[in-house]
Amino acid sequence: MDQAETATRTETDSMGQMQVPGWALWGASTQRAVENFPIARRPVPAGITRAFGLLKAACARVNQDLGRLAPELAGPIIEAAGEVAEGRHDRHFVVDVYQTGSGTSSNMNANEVIANLANQKLGRPIGTKKPVHPNDHVNMGQSSNDTFPTAMHIAAAVQLHRELIPALKRLHGSLDEKARAWDRIIKIGRTHLMDATPIRVGQVFAGYGDQARQAIERAEAAVQCLSPLAIGGTAVGTGINTHPEFGSRVAAGLSSRTGIRFVEARNHPEAQAAKDGFVQAGGYVKTIAVSLSKIANDIRWLGSGPRCGLFELLLPEIQPGSSIMPGKVNPVICESVIQVACRVIGNDATITCGGFGGVGSILELNVAMPVMADAMIESIALLANASNVFVDKLLDGLACNQQRCAELIEQSLMMVTSLAPEIGYDNAAKLARQAFNENRTIRELALEQKLLDPARLDQLLDPARMTRPD
Repeated sequence: MDQAETATRTETDSMGQMQVPGWALWGASTQRAVENFPIARRPVPAGITRAFGLLKAACARVNQDLGRLAPELAGPIIEAAGEVAEGRHDRHFVVDVYQTGSGTSSNMNANEVIANLANQKLGRPIGTKKPVHPNDHVNMGQSSNDTFPTAMHIAAAVQLHRELIPALKRLHGSLDEKARAWDRIIKIGRTHLMDATPIRVGQVFAGYGDQARQAIERAEAAVQCLSPLAIGGTAVGTGINTHPEFGSRVAAGLSSRTGIRFVEARNHPEAQAAKDGFVQAGGYVKTIAVSLSKIANDIRWLGSGPRCGLFELLLPEIQPGSSIMPGKVNPVICESVIQVACRVIGNDATITCGGFGGVGSILELNVAMPVMADAMIESIALLANASNVFVDKLLDGLACNQQRCAELIEQSLMMVTSLAPEIGYDNAAKLARQAFNENRTIRELALEQKLLDPARLDQLLDPARMTRPD
């Protein structure tokens, strides 16, 4: 480590002096948080940092338009905040996830980094706070109590819009393609893990496809839950020290910048004291995880085997499955997706607890926002990545074992269901029991006992006909 990396500078805040790394763009307030919260030893997600960049740029632009911030200061602030929004200064956002529950330290981290960048652009050294001051100018008309809840809404909505929804659309398209391609293939259905009546493989995958379609709708609904922004409420939701039009103008600017419809919260005390909308969005995200777990689990069951399982699906072989059993291949992608679902469900519990009265939402402020934001951002990223991997590594190479499907259909005792309306439920049940005990098929016994005319029997035991209502 050279001298430049170990050198420090002295900065001050309202509590006195602090030693800050000489290369760092943050200041004294951020440094206190770094030293106070060595908990997770990882900062808030980059999505939150970049959302702060979008927010601070929008705020500076509105303050300039309102005549509150001089153009010669607003311009460098907007430029610096834009760089933060692009992720160019992520390494300077160092405050731990487990910090003050309002996110004050992260807000000050953004204020200090943007102020120092702006001052550099004006030819001044970092740490001077002149002519751009982190509180007076970058944080003008704002409070940590309305900026952090705004940033967490922006970050989650942007990630849903740009990452998860496109990934779910890919998943839906892949499942829908399989449903159409396999619509003439008949397999045995199963309820309670036991044999049931036949179903087309296309019908099964159309069901999965509709889960994916509804997942897209839920992700879009989650974005709508995050649309109202707390900005403009400042300290406790009353809007002290800001302009009455500030919140609505900032929301409009963010909408234009992101392509997502953001609006000023109808009620600022609600937006800052409670995080119900964020909790609701987390519930939608959790439901998407539940849907993916169902699809992945079914596919691994249907691919089980190859000799002693169902083996109706042929999963792509992408890696050896065992360090001791040669030739074994496991449904690793399905298992990965299911593990993601476990994490997302746990994250939803964190989001719910964070929004719970007496835990996070207390009087005029929620004080568990950083951990709620961290959980949400992780969940969205995991689901987006898992959806893409599921398509690329599994669905694209998935095949249907038509021969196995046909074999199991003929062996199934539940083929007797279509005979029940003509021979009676009790007689049909007796026939199924006899077929099981004698290891014979329903067709064999029905022909032997001359229960029905052979032509009528063939008609009733036609698997394809059993998958379509008369």
